[in-house]
Amino acid sequence: MQENQVDAAAPPSTRVLRQFRVVFNAVKTHFRNVEKAAGIGGSQLWALSVIQQHPGIGVNGLAGKMDIHQTTASNLVKTLLGQGLIEQAKSSSDRRMVTMTLSPAGERSLEKAPMPFAGVLPDALASIDAATLARLEHDLNILIAALEAGNAGADTPLSDL
Repeated sequence: MQENQVDAAAPPSTRVLRQFRVVFNAVKTHFRNVEKAAGIGGSQLWALSVIQQHPGIGVNGLAGKMDIHQTTASNLVKTLLGQGLIEQAKSSSDRRMVTMTLSPAGERSLEKAPMPFAGVLPDALASIDAATLARLEHDLNILIAALEAGNAGADTPLSDL
């Protein structure tokens, strides 16, 4: 991001706040585009993409792949089932386990949706080198401590915040 004369004159806290606004706007814009194109929310689309990549996955596996709480994944699955975007079946190896696959409607939703399915922020973070990520993690931990935010929201998809 290039700073103009006004940005350079602003206090560092203001410049950083503006950077957060840019990040939040990019995330929000992507999820708006997802909803417009695919007709479903960002976390639902991400879940569909995980299920497509891992046919036969269970709810716990979905939660793990999305790095979200199991209850959040279970609620996503209920929504996707209600919309007819996924199908469930009992596992052939363990009848207690329920597996998921995409329905034809789920496949069509993925075909219509803009990439990246997991969202622009996870995609951007994955493209950053390890040293930069380590500094960012350290600095964000300082910010989180200053906010006294704890871990609230850490396992909630960004599109659901």
